[in-house]
Amino acid sequence: MEESDVEQVTLALLDAANDKDPVVQEQVRKSMLTLGKQQPDKVLSMCQDYLVKHPKLVIGHRVLILQTIELVVKTKIDDISYPKIKSIISLASDEMTRSKEVVPEWQQAASNILVAVGNKHINDIMEEILSKFQPGVLPHFFVVQTLASLSDSNVYGMVPFLNAILGTMLPMLGMAKQDNMKWVFSSALSHFSESILEYLANLDKAPDPTVRKDTFSTEIYAAYDILFYNWLQSRESKLRLTVTGAVGSMSHLMAHDKLEEQLPKLIPTIMSLYKKNTEHYVISKSLCQVLEASVNMGSRVLETQLDSLLTTLHQQVCAPVDYNNQPTVKNHNEVLRCFSVLAKTFPERLVVFVLQKLENSNERNRMGSLAVLRHLINSSDSIMESKKLFILASIRQPLADHSNKVKHRVVQVISAMAHHGYLELEGGDLLVKFIIQHCALPDTCYRPGQRTTDPEEVTNEALRSMCDNTLHLFTTTVGRLTDVLWPMLLFYLTPSQYSNATTPVCKSLILLGKKKKDALEPNFHIDFNEQVNLPSPYTLMIRLWVNGSFPFRSRGHGGPSLSLLNVLSPNIHPKTETLWEKEIPAMLRCLEESTPETLQKKRWEESLLQLLAKTLVAIADDKWCCQLAIEATRYLSTYNQSPDEKSFLYKCIGVTLQQCCNKDVVKRQLQEILINARHNDSIERAGVAMCIGLCARSHLEATLAKLDEFGKSDAFKKASGIFAFSKLDKNDVDVEKMKSTLILCYGYVALHAPEEHILSRIDTDILRNISKHFNTKVLGIKIETKIAKLTFQSDNYHLQIKDLTMKLSLIQSVGLIAKAISTVICKQGYMFVRKQELMGVMMDFIKAEPTDALRTPVRHLVMTTCANLINLEPALTENEIFDMLQTCVNGVFRLPPVDTPDKDRGKDDELLDPKLREELYEHTFTALQELLKNILTRDLSPDGLQSVFKHIEAWLSSSLDHERERAVTTIAHVLEFYFSSLNVKNMVTFSNLGALLGRLAPRCTDPNPLVRTAAIDCIYTLLYIQLRYEGFSLDHKDDSVDSLITLRDKLNNPEPSVLYNTCSELAKIISKRLPQQQLNTLIFMLFEGLVDPQSNCSRASSVVLNTLLKNRGAGLQDLVPEMLEVLHIRLQVISEEQVKVAVAQSILILATQHLQTVINTLISYPLPFDNWSCEMWIALGADSSLASQIMEMLMEKMNVMVPYVDKKESMMRSGLSKVATSHPLAMTCALKELMLNGQSQDAVVSLFPQLFSSLLVRLGSSVGVTLPKDINSKDRKNSPKVPVGFDVCGVAVEALRILLARAQLDDVGSHLDQEGAWDKMKDPKQHTAGVTELARAMSRHAGPRLPAIVEALCPCLNNIYECQRITITAFFSELLNHHVVTELMMMDVLMNNMMERISDPCCTVRMLAVRGLGNIAVGSPEKVNKYAKELLAAMSSGMEEKDDPGKQITLEAMSGLSKVLLYLDKKNVHLLVVYIFMKIKPFLESENDEIRCASIMLLGNLSKFGSGEPVFKDQIHNVLVSLLLHLNDPNLQVVKACKYSMRVCAPVVGSELITTMFLNHLHEDKGLHYGEFINDLTKYIIQDFPGMLNFYHISVLQFFKSNWAEVRAGAAMFIGFLLGNLPEDLFSHINMGSVTKGLVMLLQDPDPVVRVKAAEAMGHFH
Repeated sequence: MEESDVEQVTLALLDAANDKDPVVQEQVRKSMLTLGKQQPDKVLSMCQDYLVKHPKLVIGHRVLILQTIELVVKTKIDDISYPKIKSIISLASDEMTRSKEVVPEWQQAASNILVAVGNKHINDIMEEILSKFQPGVLPHFFVVQTLASLSDSNVYGMVPFLNAILGTMLPMLGMAKQDNMKWVFSSALSHFSESILEYLANLDKAPDPTVRKDTFSTEIYAAYDILFYNWLQSRESKLRLTVTGAVGSMSHLMAHDKLEEQLPKLIPTIMSLYKKNTEHYVISKSLCQVLEASVNMGSRVLETQLDSLLTTLHQQVCAPVDYNNQPTVKNHNEVLRCFSVLAKTFPERLVVFVLQKLENSNERNRMGSLAVLRHLINSSDSIMESKKLFILASIRQPLADHSNKVKHRVVQVISAMAHHGYLELEGGDLLVKFIIQHCALPDTCYRPGQRTTDPEEVTNEALRSMCDNTLHLFTTTVGRLTDVLWPMLLFYLTPSQYSNATTPVCKSLILLGKKKKDALEPNFHIDFNEQVNLPSPYTLMIRLWVNGSFPFRSRGHGGPSLSLLNVLSPNIHPKTETLWEKEIPAMLRCLEESTPETLQKKRWEESLLQLLAKTLVAIADDKWCCQLAIEATRYLSTYNQSPDEKSFLYKCIGVTLQQCCNKDVVKRQLQEILINARHNDSIERAGVAMCIGLCARSHLEATLAKLDEFGKSDAFKKASGIFAFSKLDKNDVDVEKMKSTLILCYGYVALHAPEEHILSRIDTDILRNISKHFNTKVLGIKIETKIAKLTFQSDNYHLQIKDLTMKLSLIQSVGLIAKAISTVICKQGYMFVRKQELMGVMMDFIKAEPTDALRTPVRHLVMTTCANLINLEPALTENEIFDMLQTCVNGVFRLPPVDTPDKDRGKDDELLDPKLREELYEHTFTALQELLKNILTRDLSPDGLQSVFKHIEAWLSSSLDHERERAVTTIAHVLEFYFSSLNVKNMVTFSNLGALLGRLAPRCTDPNPLVRTAAIDCIYTLLYIQLRYEGFSLDHKDDSVDSLITLRDKLNNPEPSVLYNTCSELAKIISKRLPQQQLNTLIFMLFEGLVDPQSNCSRASSVVLNTLLKNRGAGLQDLVPEMLEVLHIRLQVISEEQVKVAVAQSILILATQHLQTVINTLISYPLPFDNWSCEMWIALGADSSLASQIMEMLMEKMNVMVPYVDKKESMMRSGLSKVATSHPLAMTCALKELMLNGQSQDAVVSLFPQLFSSLLVRLGSSVGVTLPKDINSKDRKNSPKVPVGFDVCGVAVEALRILLARAQLDDVGSHLDQEGAWDKMKDPKQHTAGVTELARAMSRHAGPRLPAIVEALCPCLNNIYECQRITITAFFSELLNHHVVTELMMMDVLMNNMMERISDPCCTVRMLAVRGLGNIAVGSPEKVNKYAKELLAAMSSGMEEKDDPGKQITLEAMSGLSKVLLYLDKKNVHLLVVYIFMKIKPFLESENDEIRCASIMLLGNLSKFGSGEPVFKDQIHNVLVSLLLHLNDPNLQVVKACKYSMRVCAPVVGSELITTMFLNHLHEDKGLHYGEFINDLTKYIIQDFPGMLNFYHISVLQFFKSNWAEVRAGAAMFIGFLLGNLPEDLFSHINMGSVTKGLVMLLQDPDPVVRVKAAEAMGHFH
């Protein structure tokens, strides 16, 4: 390569260095660097010359060239000639100092060159720099800056010069008047000082180890004097900071006496800068350096500055730290370093100062002081050792701070103290307490809009988490704390204020306990008598046991509490260890597998109580057991804020008292419980009652005596009578609550008392005392007054509350008594004489409840009680049962939905929690179902079932969803119970089966999904009940009935079609299992269902009805006329589709008798057909033979009628528009409706070819055709407007779609749906694409039907209507794409038709015909050679088509020829290869993407015919460059075509390396790294075709002017790699002048991508 070429390229790159695109700029820089690495002297010279010749170059451009010089120098410093180094130094020096004004970007770039050269040639640099750094003359800003930078980059080279430099610089300092000069001198002095210090610190590596600090002291002090006394007073903050930084660095080099002398002024001055500057890091760093220098030399003056120093530093350390702002973080760390430095010399004063500051309650003050304290504890351990007790005493004040930010810092300090032995000392326990207190923090509670944006905010959650982690670290990593924490942490388990810390405390205790237990440490065993501060083992056990009852509370304290119990077992009682080790792990596994939602709370609670009972039995120590009961009773008040946990503790006390033998203890505890209980709390009342009841199991006499005694005690003396309303006050209410507790206690006593003793006590002790406390006449006094109407006036409000509480207690108690009696009477008889009276009271209670709301548990408690009472003797009468059922069912079903708000809630009523409301509803409905089951148990027969059903029946057709849901759900439960309880001994008639099914079947499609599934469950159970009555065994399974389970799942889908089909299946199952004598009843019940208020249910009635008539109608001859009459009349008034379809069957009779009249009448109906007309047409399709006749008549007329007429659009316009004729349109509509009927399928299948061809031709005639304006004028005077969705083509498409569906060609329809073909067929622009999809689908999924279709369509190809010929040709064209035409012997017919269409006057038809001929190669490749002559002729003429405005025929011809060539024999093509090749070549650069793609594909397919032919090889080389460059084409399909063609042409190229490369890398579905590919390819071209290099590079150069930027970029890349890989001896083959000229031109291309590649290519010029 000639030097002139490199120079020309380098010059072009230099011109482009300032390109507006940053990516181009970067590439230019890289290429310059590449050239510079190869020829550093040459490139540097050109850069130098360029700058010299262009003195007025814009600064940005100049800077880029200077930066390039710097990069070359940095990378090739060792290869650059010394003369060039000298000239570069001279250039850079000149560029840097040419302008006396400071131009930072330009001069900095020049300075950087000098620094880069200075890393090797420091002496030459210094010679140049010092020539411009003369004594007595103020130097250029960047001269000083460069010296500073050199001292950083080359410490060992610069330090020997610094003494002389400082000597020259000192006089200059006084000459500096401008701030920028002062700044640069200060900065330089700072850098010089740092370099000297580094040099001195590494003397072993230094070239001159004799250099000492005092060598510089005099000069440094002189400079300090000017900086400190003059420049530091500047108003410019940037200068002040730089001077401050310099002074700090210089302080280490000053003579000790000088520094000592300056300290009284220096330190205050530096500190004063904090107020003058917002940026403090530099000041703090400088101050720290001064302090280090002072401390290192043992300064005495420093002590005099200490107070002010500490005050100032403390102010700094208290400043907020923004961790997103690094300077504030660095400043904070520097200030802390200052404290560390001072701590070495003044530890006492420093600690006193910090601890005194802690006494200040200011938040920021304390946070800063704590930060210092933590830093000192961690960094100055030896110094702080003697101060530990003092620090411990002083830390107490911040412990009481309310700020979470302060607490956060306190926790950090405590953590540091723990690791340094503070917590073992006296007072350390307070710090542990602080951590645990904050483990117990509640979640942060924000008010609306209160959330803060403070970046330093510490939430309760964050602080709590930090304390949790700290406690865990104490336990696991600070070994010395083990004996501090064990057993001290046990103290924090029992006080309620630490409840939220239970989980972390338990986890720590578990770790500590296991560690000590495993190590057999003696102090694992705790002496609770000696450890007076710890809770007793009884209290510990109680607390942890209750924690376990609600395991997911307090951050999941249940599991850790039980685990700790297991670990502590030897300390609780030695006999618990074996039992708990067996039981507790199993319970913990249960907890791990559960969530708060899935845990079965009742069973979990029972398991805990059972374990407690087992534990007490295992301990077998009455004294221990009594003490546990005493302490548990004493501990009750701890749970006043948690009533449900307190309730569980009551139960634990009851279980414990069962095991106590000491009667006095039992009585005392019962007395204490009754007196101290909070009777106002309903949960606590229930807990007390259960406790008393559990105790009664072992102490019945004592318990009853204590209840009687308590009822007569002073606490009840205020109760002067329940009717003294005017005297009621709060105390009276409290007395009533106490009575309520006692009433409930008697109920639980009855439930838990020993069975052998309870019956004798029911009347004498229990009911008598309940009567006395409730004060009613049913049990002693009249009830009416007690059940007062609920009011909210102030006078009666307390009565309401009191009345409800006692009412609920009475109901529960009576229920418990009834339950207890039921259990006992299995073993001994008993007549409960007060049963009727109590039932009456219960009914009055439920009637008094409001029907518009459910606020109390009265209903469900009453029904539960009634369910228990009705089982007792004497039995209720039928009327009593009827009244009870009616009251309960109506009282429950009428309730509003669970989520309905209480509209009539009084202002004093509390709003019921949604979760509690849901539970209340659930309990109420469960209680009703249990009551109904109990009633049914007494008469398990069809009559008994009917007696229950009649109360619910009316609710089934309620207009309210929730009422229907309740009714059906209840029936489902009742029927399931009936079936499971049924015991059929004799075959009996299930007489009401038809009536029950008639009511329930319509509900299977209810709008409410819950009603649907419940209804199907009911029917399932009913049919199995029928099977039982027919004599089948209980375990018999019937397949048809079992299939209802599948149907039930389908009912979850609300789609009408799914419900319809499911209902039909249901009807078939009913029909199969229903006895004949039940049929009439069922059918007439279903007639009523046709007018069900729910439309879904009326539809279901019609479906079930039709199915039954179809399957079982033979037996109903006498009823048929009556049924037909009813159904026919209703057709015009029933709006439901299924019902109309059912009624429309009668139309078939008329059509059978008067077919021609019916057809003529229906055809004349206005278009579009209304719903009534459509239903009638659909009905006609129900009879297949009849439908077949109608279809033939319609097609015969439609095929001969004129499809449309050409009319003028308007008088103003000359164009014609196609307007449809009415009769063919009406017939198309009729066919469409007719085929909608599923029964027409046979007719459709038999006439499918004729129907398909007629509708396809009709479709072709409908595209772009409009409706006639007078479409309905003949038929109706006031005709409505035509609906928007009705159009001529749409009707034909819809008819065709229905035809395919009815012919069961679902796969065809699915394919067309997926491809959106229906819409395409209607669109004139996409019509042929839609028809092509139709043909494709038919070929794939309906092949056997095609011959008849083709036969029917062939005559239509000669139709006069162009639109019809287009449609049919498009259809035939695609058929040829599939092998099915050969298999079914249609090839000749289709081939001949396509050849005829080649000369069709319509351009579109010709294009489709060419496409069809090309498709033969895909569909029937074996036929290609048979028709070779015709195919080649057709394709050749297509490529030469003149009347082809969009080049569509040309495109199809090339695409088709590509397909055909794949299968043609060589003999048929051999002579035409070069001819075709020449035809193709012009299209390779076509702007049409599809034509470009097709021509490239065709080129590839031609390759096999030219193998071995030199002429063809030459042709391939002619186009190879084009293919290579189009690999980078913007069109992805063109890229794929290029890959294919190059791969198949590879063997023809004549190079094994290139062939292998093409085959390995050019795969259509894989990516290609274009640059690497071209790089490798150029290597192979150079190697295998050196003689063609001239041809190749000239071919590539032609693409520099391509229309596509990607191709131009690829051409530049190709040239670049070619040059980069070209050996020196082959450069003669390259016209470098043209190449250079071309790349220079591309470097100015408008597209940045091209410019980048051109610049990259230029990098290879070396």
